[in-house]
Amino acid sequence: MKRKLLSVAVLALSLNAYASNDASWMRYPAISPDGTQIAFTYKGDVYTVPVNGGRATQITTNPAHDTRPVWSPDGQQIAFASDRMGGMDIYIVNKDGGLPTRLTTHSGNETPLTFKDNEHILFQANILPASDDMQFASAQFPQVYEVSTKGGRPVMFSSMPMEDISFSPNGKSLLYHDKKGYEDAWRKHHTSSITRDVWMCTLEGERSYKKLSTFNGEDRTPVWANADTYYYLSEQNGTFNVFKANVNGGVPVQITKHEKHPVRFLTRAGNGTLCYGYDGGIYTLKEGGQPQKININVVTDKIDRDIIRQIKSNGATQIAVSAEGKEIAFILRGDVYVTSTEYRTTKQITNTPQQERNVDFAPDGRSLVYASERNGLWQLYQSKIVNKEDKYFTYATDIKEEKLTNSNVTSFQPQYSPDGKEVAFLEDRTTIRVINLATKQVRTVMDGKFEYSYSDGDQWYQWSPDSRWILTNYIGIGGWNNKDVALVNASGNGEIHNLTQSGYNDGNAKWVLDGKAMIWESDRAGYRSHGSWGAHGDIYIMFFDLEAYERFMMSKEELALLEEAEKAKENNKKDEDKSDKNTKGNIKKSDDKKKDEIKPLTFDLDNCRDRIVRLTRHSSSLGDAVLSKKGDKLYYQASFEKGSDLWCQDLKENSTKLVMKNIGYGMMIPDKKGENFYMCSRGGIKKVTVKDGKSKGVDFEAIFDYKPAQERQYIFDHAWQQVKDKFYVEDIHGIDWEMYRDAYRRFLPSITNNYDFQELLSEMLGELNGSHTGARYNNGGPALSTANFGVFFDETYQGDGLRIKEIMAKSPFAIKKCDVTPGCIIEKIDGQAIQAGMDYFPLLEGKAGKKVLLAMYNPATGKHFDVNVKAISGGEQSALLYKRWVDRNRRMVDELSGGRIAYVHVKGMDSPSFRQVYEELLSDKNRQKEAVIVDTRHNGGGWLHDDLATLLSGKEYQRFIPQGQYIGSDPHNKWLKPSCVLVCEDNYSNAHGFPWVYKELGIGKLIGAPVPGTMTAVWWETQIDPTIVFGIPQVGCVDKNGVYMENNQLQPDIEVYNKPEDSLKGIDEQLATAVKEMLKAADANKK
Repeated sequence: MKRKLLSVAVLALSLNAYASNDASWMRYPAISPDGTQIAFTYKGDVYTVPVNGGRATQITTNPAHDTRPVWSPDGQQIAFASDRMGGMDIYIVNKDGGLPTRLTTHSGNETPLTFKDNEHILFQANILPASDDMQFASAQFPQVYEVSTKGGRPVMFSSMPMEDISFSPNGKSLLYHDKKGYEDAWRKHHTSSITRDVWMCTLEGERSYKKLSTFNGEDRTPVWANADTYYYLSEQNGTFNVFKANVNGGVPVQITKHEKHPVRFLTRAGNGTLCYGYDGGIYTLKEGGQPQKININVVTDKIDRDIIRQIKSNGATQIAVSAEGKEIAFILRGDVYVTSTEYRTTKQITNTPQQERNVDFAPDGRSLVYASERNGLWQLYQSKIVNKEDKYFTYATDIKEEKLTNSNVTSFQPQYSPDGKEVAFLEDRTTIRVINLATKQVRTVMDGKFEYSYSDGDQWYQWSPDSRWILTNYIGIGGWNNKDVALVNASGNGEIHNLTQSGYNDGNAKWVLDGKAMIWESDRAGYRSHGSWGAHGDIYIMFFDLEAYERFMMSKEELALLEEAEKAKENNKKDEDKSDKNTKGNIKKSDDKKKDEIKPLTFDLDNCRDRIVRLTRHSSSLGDAVLSKKGDKLYYQASFEKGSDLWCQDLKENSTKLVMKNIGYGMMIPDKKGENFYMCSRGGIKKVTVKDGKSKGVDFEAIFDYKPAQERQYIFDHAWQQVKDKFYVEDIHGIDWEMYRDAYRRFLPSITNNYDFQELLSEMLGELNGSHTGARYNNGGPALSTANFGVFFDETYQGDGLRIKEIMAKSPFAIKKCDVTPGCIIEKIDGQAIQAGMDYFPLLEGKAGKKVLLAMYNPATGKHFDVNVKAISGGEQSALLYKRWVDRNRRMVDELSGGRIAYVHVKGMDSPSFRQVYEELLSDKNRQKEAVIVDTRHNGGGWLHDDLATLLSGKEYQRFIPQGQYIGSDPHNKWLKPSCVLVCEDNYSNAHGFPWVYKELGIGKLIGAPVPGTMTAVWWETQIDPTIVFGIPQVGCVDKNGVYMENNQLQPDIEVYNKPEDSLKGIDEQLATAVKEMLKAADANKK
């Protein structure tokens, strides 16, 4: 009987183990060549499972993230990617597990694609394209490399990106899907030129390329069926399913008919069994049969912890200061804390997996108000010190929280009135409302139609000292790009006064001088961006009171005399009070309450705009600003070069002094007496003494209970809700957003890391069929990055060392006078010899910006010599590659046009790019040319459409000719000759908007490939876990017919595609076509 009970107990334990570990959200399944095993990724490790299901075998157990398994042709080894060294590297391991071997060492991210044979792996990485490749040099276009299963130096297999490669049975050709540029990898349901297509590459002799797919949506992940047919994934019937097609054409046949969710990660075994992922599970299929879901049991220890207790001394993101300056409340990773300003003692006020933010101190210091997104909705909460004997939150023994609002609308950014009787807040992000703390009655102060919230936290308002008025940002009707400052009556009577009435940007107003004036930021006098990206700003002051204005305008001498007279008058009053006390025999002391009572403010609104003074002397990129209580000094954050510094403007001495370097940006909050102010910057808290400008850190020790699973669940719900609240069209493209929330939310228990979490968020956001969305995860990368020299190495060279094929302009070898020329061989790096086939990347780890000793050999002269050069970073080399691409295009245009046509490339839709274009386009050299090609290909966007269109739409209306000499024309700041614009599939966001405007206004022709419809403005929101961000396309652009530009592809006037084989040889057919068109236009312009 005892033995029987024991058996039952063991069986129960076994069943419980299996039941609690049923796997879901299994990713990247790959079936073995013999069709007996499936490798897959689960919770950051690689597993294998029999093809018929059962208990999975854990192949990797490292704490790092292991993913994307790929089988060797003989089925004995598995290659995978792992971030064990910070970046993703390629590793290989036996199919039964064991110690993996690292094969790649570059600091960039490498992804395994397939085995070329049992001894070589193909992987994707962004290292350096081939020197002859005409394709735009960008991380969007990684190369394919080959590495031995024993390691060594990677060898380029393809300079052009190839994803999901599948070799033909005879090895003479391969299938792949392309990558034409940027779009989130998990976006679904879209049809445009950027979507992936299936291609076949013939490998024998000179490679040739043939596009196989014809659907204008997503076609990807091809695998061979036999010599003439292949399977692939396509969205042509609504969602990703398996299709079959012939390489010679014909109508594709749909093999699977899954709905709602995409089929992913298609692979095929030698016996014809297909394997793929669907809805978090893994399926197999034999053609003619039905898909079979694999039942997989993963039995493993629980590696993720429910709670991780941490003590944090950094990470504060927002602060509030008690009136007396004794305590500071702050937000840290979504929780509220209070710390002493003198000691490290810190009290945790909230401990929730949801996010709290916008904390504020009550005037008496005994209450805190904040917003919290609990149950999927932002509402207001208040915490109070219960015991009367407790003076401070930091040491309070009993703190009680109450919910202040109970609406079904987002409510956040609360702020106590100075009298402590009410709390103002934002409802639905822009409506200013006020709740009376005694009656709990809520009233509207300003309708939300007078503001627009682009990103949460971008609204600004502030109570007046008398608790009767509010200063706020104000756009009125259609003033999003020209906001003003408004004075709003807090009673809710609808009284609103636009104080600034400016066509410039004015905002972030603060009450000063006891409510007799306000300071605010304005760009009316600042250095203006050339490209619609704002301007440098200044701090101004506006006076509502004539007496305060006249006092402020006094010289230092005049003010000193006035203050002396005021002091004498005050002393006389004290003497009178003392005399009165002696004669009456009672104490007639001043009533403190009456003394502190603030009289209702009055405003001279008719004349206030005549009493505006600019306080800062030098316009800059401004942060926050604080005016001293006396009004004689202005402290402000400004960036003139690198980083934000703290400056002091002495308004009486008319002098500017640097107080502190590299202080960062952050709100500066003064204490009640105005003797100190506090700011939160780079996760820390600083205290600055106004009198001497000295600062010191406010240290804290915050106990934080990190609950990874609960935090991820909150971020998931938050992302879903943000889309619902802020997506650019209210119907969210007509999709069932609630259904998708539930469909993806159920996978959260199976997710233990941010790689998987990022993909889960991206898959859900991908259902929107919107641009500018998806999630991003930044793991921090490797500790040491691989340095570069700005040279192309000869890929055909197989001897010892590295033979230089080309030296890029402005690279370390180009700017240093040395004997290094193309053909020279680098034999040693810092004394380490480079043998043939040796992986040299480890020799360059962490050496960017440092001098590197190179032993060189010139075969042409037989000379050996040493040279010291300063290595460059990957970012610096990317800049050189970009310049090289532009210079090469310019030379090609000069050659093809005989010097008649100008060429400019617009790198980004921003001010620096516009200035570069303006500088080049209107230069003396280009003014002599007859037309211009404006290349916008591979531009990632920004906001520049109107500026570029205006620049290119010049029409000459007069000339300047003194004594017969032509010296210029009007308009002098526009291009007056023919132009065309080059576009491609990789134009994104405003790089769709500008060509659309250019075509809509009839300025010239568009030439190239169709541009996807992505002209929508985005907010990329950083989460309480700052390594996670996601995008929300929230401001749609509508044409005159009411049609959104989002998802409306722009067709060029002349459609031209660059063929892969041409680009690899340095041929740019789009550019050549543009030259022909401009020569025609130039000739026509002469007539």
